[in-house]
Amino acid sequence: MSDSPPSPRFCPQCATPLREVTLDEDGGAKARLRCTACGWTHWNNPTPVLAAVIEYRGQVLLARNAAWTGRQFALITGFMEAGETAEQGIAREIREETNLETQSLDLLGVWSFERMNQIIIAYHAVADGEIRLSPELVEYKLFDLDRVKCWPAGTGQALAQWLRSRGHEPEFTEFRR
Repeated sequence: MSDSPPSPRFCPQCATPLREVTLDEDGGAKARLRCTACGWTHWNNPTPVLAAVIEYRGQVLLARNAAWTGRQFALITGFMEAGETAEQGIAREIREETNLETQSLDLLGVWSFERMNQIIIAYHAVADGEIRLSPELVEYKLFDLDRVKCWPAGTGQALAQWLRSRGHEPEFTEFRR
């Protein structure tokens, strides 16, 4: 099952219905959605997503998204805006979603999240200020490093890597929305 956005049905240039067409590309034959009228191709490239393991006064801040029905807490995430670097983007997302100011950022790594057709660019952020959540989030929790639990996919791998770098072997739980 895929949670990625649905593929387009019509060409954005000429409105012709798209069809799956196999053509030879640099890596060999590849089937993609293509416009048979003007030649436009839907590349279906993964979307870059920014994520932050936020260290707030010695604890890890996790938040619960308002759209989730469960009680799962996760990292702060968001999308880059045109014209900003990944570092500027995650600092902006932290400020917009939590009201916190980022004091420092360190790249943790890059992970594929194939189910959502995303590439996760994750940072460790030290942040401070008064926490005020955006309407996108309904609740946050602060966890001591030895009490925070990771989830097996997506941003959970970034949290696990950061915990290991701090000398804590991560404990995993299922992520349920």
